[in-house]
Amino acid sequence: MREPRDDRSDRTHGTTRRRALGIGGALGLMAAAGLSASTALARRPPFTGAELRSAAPIPPPFQVPLPLPSVLAPVSTSGGVHRYEITQREATAEILPGVRTTLWTYEGTFPGPTIEARRGRPVTVTHRNELPVPTVVHLHGGRTPAASDGYPTDLVLPEGWYDAATHTGHGPARGSAHGMHDPRAAVTSLTRDYTFPLDQRPTLLWYHDHRMDFTAPAIWRGLAGLQIVRDDAEDALDLPAGQRELPLMIADRAFAADGSLDYPALDPTLRERPGVPERYLAGVLGDVILVNGAPWPVHEVDAARYRLRILNASNARHYELEAVGDDGRRLDLVQIGADQGLLAVPVTHRLLPIAPAERYDVIVDFSGVPLGGRVRVVNRLGSGRTRDVMAFRVAREAADDSRIPRVLSTDLPTWRRPDAVRVRDFSFRAGRMRGGRDSSAP
Repeated sequence: MREPRDDRSDRTHGTTRRRALGIGGALGLMAAAGLSASTALARRPPFTGAELRSAAPIPPPFQVPLPLPSVLAPVSTSGGVHRYEITQREATAEILPGVRTTLWTYEGTFPGPTIEARRGRPVTVTHRNELPVPTVVHLHGGRTPAASDGYPTDLVLPEGWYDAATHTGHGPARGSAHGMHDPRAAVTSLTRDYTFPLDQRPTLLWYHDHRMDFTAPAIWRGLAGLQIVRDDAEDALDLPAGQRELPLMIADRAFAADGSLDYPALDPTLRERPGVPERYLAGVLGDVILVNGAPWPVHEVDAARYRLRILNASNARHYELEAVGDDGRRLDLVQIGADQGLLAVPVTHRLLPIAPAERYDVIVDFSGVPLGGRVRVVNRLGSGRTRDVMAFRVAREAADDSRIPRVLSTDLPTWRRPDAVRVRDFSFRAGRMRGGRDSSAP
């Protein structure tokens, strides 16, 4: 995955992308060691900005059913390539009960539709931009060629936006700060094809807007969706599947009095001036926890094992997840995978730290919970309303032929320090660039 050449492009992670990748990499490496060190890190996460307080009425937790993102159907499967079409457009949805919220969406929903893919089977997604600003699509975690990586200045212009080649349109000119001129950018008008070979281990990926300087507010408004890569070897493991495999996109948000999403952008149109007030430079925290776009939802489950595919799509909020029954008993969180796919062997946790943009693949067994019992997923790093995330209610007995194999994967890459051609040490620091803009630099 090609990284941006300017950290300011990825403020989604609250701190800069390089710092977030460093934290995420450290947490991923420590997963197999039981996450003891990463748990300590999660209890003292880096400073992550300031919290916005919602002015709209906030519902009590565990009242709204958990929505499940729809699975996008391909428009063509000819030539061994599955082709999809996604329209980026404004839509309204009832996120808070009885209140309509305007969103920027993929196919009219938040999260966007899920793309189900197979390892090694190419996927081409045609994105059509009907939003009022340029967009970029990035498949986060994908092994993607440069032409489809979603580099922050590879813009898809909306209809009528200024095009330097034809000198037409009414939007800002390319070359201005918000047009983000880049001589290597691939700028297209209205539509763009992104091709993903998906020659990678099965895992949970996510796609999101990646426009230079506007990534964070665009995702905050709804431009995020999931993509799952599978293969035959994973299918043969007999892990929980079907209705017992749940994608969970966790994202905090704040709501204005009229129900709109509140975000402290210097330019609320997201067209010209990027950035946020200084107190939010390290990230924006919302006071409403959404899972799949619903506030503190509840989901009915069988007394059986469930596979939870968890993404932290928050701007800056860290979580330390815990599953707790009404009787105070903590359920095991059996981690079977992380950002880049299955672990070699399962790792059992009681507390699971997850930083922005990280993904975890976890199995929870509800068979020991009494019928009618409730299991709350809580955030040990939260306080007040942000301590709750969602809940499960065990509704019925059911047969369960799933299992958690002792060995999950044998195709993990291996690296040995003696094989290194060159060893480099990097020191990162926070500071200000020319012109007083905040950044981090090696």
